[in-house]
Amino acid sequence: MIDLSVIIPVYNSEDNLIELTHQLFDSLKSYQFELIFINDLSKDNSWDVIKEICITRNNIIGIDLRKNFGQDNAIMAGLFKAQGNFIVIMDDDLQHSPYDIPALYSKCKEGYDVCYAKFIHIKQVLWKNIGSYINGFVAEILINKPKNIYLSPFMIIKKDIIEKIIEYDGPYPYIQGLIFNITDNITQINIEHNDRYKGNSNYNFIRSFSLFLNLATNFSIIPLRFSTFIGIISSIIGFSMLPYYFIRYLQGNYQIQGWTTLVTLLLIFGGLILLSLGLIGEYLGRIYLKINRKPQYIIKEIITSGK
Repeated sequence: MIDLSVIIPVYNSEDNLIELTHQLFDSLKSYQFELIFINDLSKDNSWDVIKEICITRNNIIGIDLRKNFGQDNAIMAGLFKAQGNFIVIMDDDLQHSPYDIPALYSKCKEGYDVCYAKFIHIKQVLWKNIGSYINGFVAEILINKPKNIYLSPFMIIKKDIIEKIIEYDGPYPYIQGLIFNITDNITQINIEHNDRYKGNSNYNFIRSFSLFLNLATNFSIIPLRFSTFIGIISSIIGFSMLPYYFIRYLQGNYQIQGWTTLVTLLLIFGGLILLSLGLIGEYLGRIYLKINRKPQYIIKEIITSGK
């Protein structure tokens, strides 16, 4: 019986994997566990390092994806292979310490479905902190995330919750959203956020914005309703102004104003219209891709220890 499965999506982290594996084996030596590395088409030699680890260590599964599908898609590939009673999801750069896993495990075994790691001091650049705050605020509205829960990428989840998560077959999974769709029995513990062991972060603004779109459009139609609300308000304002200017015209008090106000209004309302159309297009595009069964991921190769 496997106590813990540790899911680690890997992207361009060849210099971190050996040390990460060493710390995982050291911190989990009292447990029955398996490690699942998912290589998301890294540009470096990460897959070769994973294969080397599989040769020298036991209880390792390596999954190589055919293209770069994204972090959450890679996690889904690992979740399908996980056999543990509890599943840990963590990053590959050692900013999430393997030595905190036992504390997450103990807390979750108190009867919770999910336990997040809440970082006391987050060691990342300012724009990522701002993005995390915005993402958390939006999640409170769209997926009913409790205000006190931090959406951490370092977490532990019970097996029966994972079985519900992997039922999702859409091309753009968002693990956090799926969790809050399934359960409210969630807690967190405070831990330290470490410096990256080696290398630079692979998360840029485009990847972060893509993650935000997954949150905004996969689990709620509130953005569409907001666009509708803005359209109604704009129409009310427009129709309210019409009789006012018509009366002024009949009274002979109407004067042709400059172009500044007109151009400003056109830009504002034109921008809102384009934003609304883009939002609708995002929803339609996701529906189209799901109908055409765009895969979450495609596995090129799977290797296990001793094989």
